[in-house]
Amino acid sequence: MCGTGRVRRVIGETVRRWAVWAPATVILLAVLVDLVTPTQVTTAPLLSVAPVLAAPVLRRTMIVVVGLVAMGVHALLAYLDGTFGWQRGISNQLTLVAVTLLAIALNRSLRYEHTTAQHARRAAATAVQAVLPTPPSRLGALHIAARYVPAESGALIGGDLYAVQDTPYGVRAMVGDVRGKGLSAIGAVSVDVGAFRFAADQAPDLVRLVDMLEEALLREGQRREGLEQSEGFTTALLAEFAADLSRVHLVNRGHPPPLLLTSCGDVTVLEPSDEAPPLGITSLGAWATTVDTFVFPPGATLLCHTDGITEARNPAGVFYRPESRIPYLLERRLKSARGAQPVDPGTVLDLLIHDVSRHSGGRAQDDQALLTLHRPPTA
Repeated sequence: MCGTGRVRRVIGETVRRWAVWAPATVILLAVLVDLVTPTQVTTAPLLSVAPVLAAPVLRRTMIVVVGLVAMGVHALLAYLDGTFGWQRGISNQLTLVAVTLLAIALNRSLRYEHTTAQHARRAAATAVQAVLPTPPSRLGALHIAARYVPAESGALIGGDLYAVQDTPYGVRAMVGDVRGKGLSAIGAVSVDVGAFRFAADQAPDLVRLVDMLEEALLREGQRREGLEQSEGFTTALLAEFAADLSRVHLVNRGHPPPLLLTSCGDVTVLEPSDEAPPLGITSLGAWATTVDTFVFPPGATLLCHTDGITEARNPAGVFYRPESRIPYLLERRLKSARGAQPVDPGTVLDLLIHDVSRHSGGRAQDDQALLTLHRPPTA
């Protein structure tokens, strides 16, 4: 989790901790106000606030206790002022009773909504694991890490995807971004990941793998109607590692190019030799698949990401540039750790997510999916 998320969680926990004392604070304030104001001034309206403040933070038994304490304090203050009568005494007591009952009903409603939301979140988390499971931390000698930062508040998944699979033809990976945003894109993500899982084991090379993905997207488009049928597409980056991990083969279909991080701290953008449209766009006709091959030396890391990283903007409208920021982030991390250990792939992603959040002001402007595949240095 990025630093901004941790700060928000700490602030939320602090607010909830102090909110428990809000009812007692209001009652104490009511007593002080009553003591410094003329006898004609009643603090009953202020006392009635205490049960309401208790509704979202205390149990029903404690809400009743707060209501009874507020009634007792009011009765005592009115008695000392000599104003406890039918109009300013009994009527205010009845008002406090009514407000306490209302607070109990509000507490019950809030707890029901909270329980329902928790159940829905657990169900969503289960669905996310089914649609977009976390890749294994290792496949053979490759060390793998992945992160997902949804743009929609409260969502667990959006329109980005990643998948890594050990196949008879080597380790293969896919990072993609479907057309559409947020929860509406989950169906397309499921189709893409499922198609990749099947095709990665069957296709003898990346060219055939791309063809099989295109066929799957075409079949899915025929089942849909409207814009999703004619303009549904997925930007995708496909990677295949040689058996000895000395090379990585890439196919880029309209996706942000990955970054190659070397053990000495250099960062290279692996641009495709030929531009190609995203998968699923049939209106452009057939498109030849170009496979680019790059050297993948020991200690190197392939960092794949979606456009939620490169299209993150600061208040001045400047786009984020990971290729220029990552060397600085890694150097600063190594200095802070005194160079004891190299930065692991998961830490690279955490540093990058935190820096993107800082650049964009703490809010993800688009879904962000990140995947690193690291080749350890040889002995």
